[in-house]
Amino acid sequence: MSAASLNHELGVPGALLFEEREGGLTVARMASKAGLASVSLQGAHVFDWRVTAEQKPVLWLSRDAKFVPGKAIRGGIPVCWPWFGPHSEGSSFPAHGFARAAAWEAVDSNVDSAGKVSLTLVLPQSAMPVEMWPHATAVQLKITLGETLQLALTTCNVGAESFVLGEALHTYFNIHDIGSAIVGGLHGVTFWDTVGQVEKKQQSGPISFKKETDRVYIDSPQSCVIEDPDFRRRIRIDKSGSQSTVVWSPWTDKAERMGDLGKPDGWRSFVCVESANAWDNKLTLKPGEVHTLSVEYAVEDLR
Repeated sequence: MSAASLNHELGVPGALLFEEREGGLTVARMASKAGLASVSLQGAHVFDWRVTAEQKPVLWLSRDAKFVPGKAIRGGIPVCWPWFGPHSEGSSFPAHGFARAAAWEAVDSNVDSAGKVSLTLVLPQSAMPVEMWPHATAVQLKITLGETLQLALTTCNVGAESFVLGEALHTYFNIHDIGSAIVGGLHGVTFWDTVGQVEKKQQSGPISFKKETDRVYIDSPQSCVIEDPDFRRRIRIDKSGSQSTVVWSPWTDKAERMGDLGKPDGWRSFVCVESANAWDNKLTLKPGEVHTLSVEYAVEDLR
């Protein structure tokens, strides 16, 4: 559907506008009194969010991000679905699933009495390659912008057989410098350290960063916070329906190999804290079962 048609059916003057971006992607611009957000319909990908009280983006977007059909955008909030990481059997299948580069459809919008703006996107069954995902599934992502940013990823098994599901909202947060930011809220939690030899460890205190970090914290439904003393702010991550938390910083060598993180030092200005159901916490959905992974991001002053 064209941007003009979407504006006619779902657009809200001053709150929700669809437009065609150079390169062929359709994006939605959302605006509330408290903030602004931008969403690519490809991937149902929120790639920008900032609060009115400050100009610094809350989400990180690579200087080298590509907005082209069929390629995932580097930064923002990629939707990893219906598996996290490499596929367990299909080595040629895309890492983190196919949803983050698929064409989603906008189906609903709303502005409530409090001024919150919402947009609902669905992933049609036709966008799910049968060789990768031979399951009848209904999937939607609802994005709500107010004083906070909320996302709710809902999966329903509409088929006759159970399936195993892995998922994550792979959020890149904009920080001043990875060397001074810390992530709190996971003290005492068991995690898989996936850098080098995979090992199971236990977190002690807040997470600080001095080298490549790639950890899957299991059985971790609790909230997390990112403290950024240089930007003088705290980013709070509250969630439900998520039993895993992934924390990632690529550091120098991996960033160089990846090539799209904004050379020479783009990797220093983000940290990923991902709300997930992965590894030990993958889900099994029986026929008719519905699961929703929800997150709410809030920005607070750090004084």
